[in-house]
This record gives sequence, structure tokens and C-alpha cells, in this order.
Amino acid sequence: MNRSGALPGGYMGRILVVDLDTGVIDEEVLPGAVYDEGLYGPGLASRMLLERIPPGADPMGADNILAFTPGLLTGTGCLFAGRWTVAGKSPLTGGWGDANCGGNFSPAIKQCGYDGIFFRGASDHPVYLDVRDGKAELRDAGRFWGMDTVETETLLAGGGKGKKSVVAAIGPAGEKRSLIAGIANDGGRMAARSGLGAVMGSKNLKALVLSGNRRVPVFDREAVKRLSKSCSRWVSLKIPLPAGPVMSRVGTLFRVMPLQAAQDGLFYNSLLRKWGTVSMNRASVEMGDAPVKNWAGSNEDYPFDRSRSIDPDVFRKTEVVRYHCYSCPLGCGAVSSLRGKFTRSHRPEYETVTAFGPLCLNTDGDSIFYINELLNRAGMDTISAGATVAFAMECMEQGILTKSDLDGIDLAWGNADAVIALLYRMIRREGIGDVLADGVKKAAERIGGGAGALAMHAGGQELPMHDGRNDPGFALHYAAEPAPGRHTTGAWLYYEMFQLWRKVPGLPRPPLLYPKKSRYEEAPEKAAMAAACSKYMNVANSAGLCLFGLFLGAHRIPVFEWLNAVTGRERTATETMEIGKRIQTAKQRFNLRHGVAPRSVTVPPRALGQPPQKRGANRNRTVDLEALKKEYWRAFGWDPETGAP
Repeated sequence: MNRSGALPGGYMGRILVVDLDTGVIDEEVLPGAVYDEGLYGPGLASRMLLERIPPGADPMGADNILAFTPGLLTGTGCLFAGRWTVAGKSPLTGGWGDANCGGNFSPAIKQCGYDGIFFRGASDHPVYLDVRDGKAELRDAGRFWGMDTVETETLLAGGGKGKKSVVAAIGPAGEKRSLIAGIANDGGRMAARSGLGAVMGSKNLKALVLSGNRRVPVFDREAVKRLSKSCSRWVSLKIPLPAGPVMSRVGTLFRVMPLQAAQDGLFYNSLLRKWGTVSMNRASVEMGDAPVKNWAGSNEDYPFDRSRSIDPDVFRKTEVVRYHCYSCPLGCGAVSSLRGKFTRSHRPEYETVTAFGPLCLNTDGDSIFYINELLNRAGMDTISAGATVAFAMECMEQGILTKSDLDGIDLAWGNADAVIALLYRMIRREGIGDVLADGVKKAAERIGGGAGALAMHAGGQELPMHDGRNDPGFALHYAAEPAPGRHTTGAWLYYEMFQLWRKVPGLPRPPLLYPKKSRYEEAPEKAAMAAACSKYMNVANSAGLCLFGLFLGAHRIPVFEWLNAVTGRERTATETMEIGKRIQTAKQRFNLRHGVAPRSVTVPPRALGQPPQKRGANRNRTVDLEALKKEYWRAFGWDPETGAP
């Protein structure tokens, strides 16, 4: 309760619980203590799923619960607060799973009057949930089954009178229960990770269709306006930038410099305003951040003449209109014009470009646009799909898979037509596609013959497109997070840009310049930095905030102040970070409850520089992951040997 004794601002005060076995839909009022302990969003979900999913539950079975949660700050006038999270038991990892997404779905949940929508059980036929005018009901989705995400959204969004409904849906990949399937909204924006699109498919749940007009309560709207206005001034600050081709040389400069400069997010903010996430395509290859050739290659395998195809200006030239998620002043997205079957698409993000560019040695830029739209419509995670294709390419190169095994596809490195042909098979689960549709871990188990050494995953989830040999913080979070294999939680780079030491007493402050080799040294402050990133991102995701906004720094984006102004609380930054710790602990307990031992989750030796590369940007670099994990768990107050709270 806030000072007036009422429910804190930002909260709607109830959740919707849908039993797909019986068709019964109930509203549930939660005790205030649940909100106090978990804040909101994935924090709320972590508490409820820990209590309500029985140990040993089949992720694809009726006992799994799928939770759709908005952000606490969504709909309150705070900037960057348009993210939503879907959570459940992951069929990829067997433990905690969540996926985060932008667009306009987060405010729609709150406008319908809910702090979350929870699904349990499984329908015996395809259905979708329709919530409008204060009424929720399950409707038959038979005619939409088989449609892609864009077709589904287009038809369902116009189904009601007045304003269009907001839709989140699965595509054919989720329907066929591909373990790398995600959930789409806003014409192909994806909550892609953890395989939760497969969970939705296993429940025969095609979509959620929401339309509401509830106003989100705010404790002090004037304070929110004042804080948002101050933040907006930093967002609008423009730093002069070079032309796209120069960015590759920037990456080269970062690579050859003996010292590392602590990064300020204002520079990246300007990059996002100009190019979006593709701004770093070529620079990341050059500096060793982007994995190449299924993590076995280096920048020397994808040099300037090859990376020209993914230059940021190439993507900017296709731009039709800029795209802003809800309440975002930055607008890092765009709609692109395409040639061929698809005429429009969301501009591919950095992760997609790298997964189907350097990772597969593909230099056909047009194919990446096509693949992006194909997978968004299919509802398949582009990170996991790209990693799986690269895995299959190396299997063919090493003779583990033959052209005959691949249904006659010549899956040579860089063969874009072959990549597209294979993706169609994966989406449809046809032939070799059925073997690969569940990601690299399952595929390696099915293929055998040494394929496991080529499967680049952490705990079952494919590695993202940031190399821990360049920034060991990524490797640590890939392995130590309750939802492994994720790049959106922490890294040494993230900590520098978050600048949390300005708000949270006792956190280490990185020097402005430091030797690169120090990034690979074990030190207590590294663990403190990583733990702070995890706590902060739990708070931010529960608030519905975008990672890119957080890069402005805690002194410019008033996360802690916004939370107090909206809720009426008077928590210090340290107290709010403790909530982030409680959320992390609940997720870790979820994993232990479901038999996932934290020590068993690791990163493949290749991605740790074991043995180190002999050439390229990351030559002679090795990450001591086990030492980092122990210190990270110790920083949380957990058992440093087991990772148990």
C-alpha cells in the first residue's frame, strides 16, 4: 500500500486466469505482499510460476503455465516503458523461460484492467482469447490455424467495433511446436526466446486479442511528467556520426587499441537514432564482438569486402518509415521495403543480421531481409534459427551430415538459397527440418557422430550474437542466468553504460581507461558488476523498460525515481535493487525445483577460447567461466559451488 492506504499506483489490482482445459476464465485479486516482493511483470510471474507449476511438469504439457505480463511503468507517462514479458517453463532448457518484446501489447494488457494474463491447461482444439469491453472469452481459432503471424494479426485486430484490437499470436512454427518458436505482435515483433511459442502451440492457443480503455493509476503524475521531460532532453541529444562504411573502421580502431575506454551510452543512443541496432553490424565483426562461422571463425573470415553487404547504410536505404514502440522517444526501429514475395518488413535487427550474415558467412544482404520477414511470419526465433543453420553448415563441412541427409540441399558456407530452403523445411518440420526445428541441442542428440561439439548453446538455448571472448561478461550471463543463453541481461559493457554507481552506493566505478587484458582477470568487482546488472534488469523488465533506454545511464533515465513517482513508494535505489535480487532468487529456485542444476549450465569451450583462437580479433583470449560463476553466485549470497540460494 502507498501512503494513502490504497493499492500503489501503476497496478491494476487483478490478474486474469484462463483454464484451457475447462474453458473457465476467472479474475483473481492478489495480496499486496505479492506485489511488494516481486514488483510486477516477470517479477510477478516468477513468484506465481514458482508456486503453481508442479515440479517435473512437462513444459509442453497441461501443467505448464504461460504468463503474459506488462510493465509496472507502462501506461503511466514514463518513457521507454512499452515492453511486455511472456514467461513459463522453457521446453528448450527445462527451467525458467521468459521472452521480452516491444510494440503495443504491454499497454493493451493494462488497458483491459489486468496486471497479467495466465494460461494453464490445454485446449482440445485451436482457440484464441478475446478480451474487450470488460469481458473475456475463448473463441474458436480453427480458421486461423496455419496462418502466419501477420495474417493472423491483420484479421483479428479488426474484429471489434471502434479502435483496432491489439494481437499477440503464434505462427506455423509455434503450431508445429518447434522449440525455437516465439510469439509475435505488431506485424512481426517477436518475443522470441525460450521456446514459449511452442508452449503456446502445445496449448492450442493461437492468439490473444485485447481491446480496453482502462486508465492506469499514477500516484504523482506531475512528478512523472517532470522526470520524463528531463530524460527526453538526453534522448534528443545528437552526436555527429560518420557514414556507415566508416563504422567498420571504428571497429578496427577498437580492436587494435591496447586500452579499453569505458563506454557512455549517449554515443550508442545516437547510433540507434540514425541506424537502429544494425549500426554495429560491421564494427562488431571487426572488434570481435560478432561470432563468425559458427563461432569457429574470426573477423578475418568476414573482412571488409564481405561485410560491405551488411553495412548500416544498406539497411537505411530501404527505410520506408521509422518505427517507435509504445512510449518510446527514440524510435530505433523501421519498416523496410523489399523486393520479391514480401514487399514490407520490420528492418532486421543486429542479432538477425549477424546470425544469417557472419555466422553463416552469408554476403547476400537481400536474403537477410527475406529471411527476417519469413521467420517473423513463421514465428521462429531468428537467433536460434541462425545458430541452427550455422550448426548444420559445419556438420556438412565436417562430413557429419551429407547432402543426402540434408534433403539434397547444398548447405555450403554462404549459400543463401540453401539457407532459405532449409528454413522452409524447419518451419514446416519436413525432412531434415524436423531434425533441426528444435534447436542445436536436440539436433545434435538426434544426429550424433560428434555433432554435439558444434552445437553452440548454453543450457539448451542457442548463444546470441555477442562473443564472450571479446566481453567475458556476456559469457558469464549466458551461463549463470536462470534463463541461459541471453544477451539482454548483462556484460562489462552494459555495466559501464548503466552507470549504476551514480545511484547505488557501494558499487564499483570503472576507470575511464583500462588495459584490455584486465577484462579477463578474476576480481571481486567483476562479480559485483555482473550481479548489479542482473538485479537492475529484473527491475527494468518488471517496470516494462527498454534496454536501449537504460543505456543512457541511471543518472539520465530516472528508473528509481519513476517507480516512486508512479507507485507512491519512497524506496531508495538500494532497496529497489533488493527487489531485483528477490526476483533473481525466485527464478533460480524455480530451476532447482525443476531439476536444473546451475552448475550444469555452461558455454561451449569454443566460445570461451578453449583452446584460444590463433588469429583474428579474439586471438589468445580465454575466459575462465567457472571462476566467474562462483564469484557471481557469491555476490548474490548463494552457494558459490552450486549456485543454490
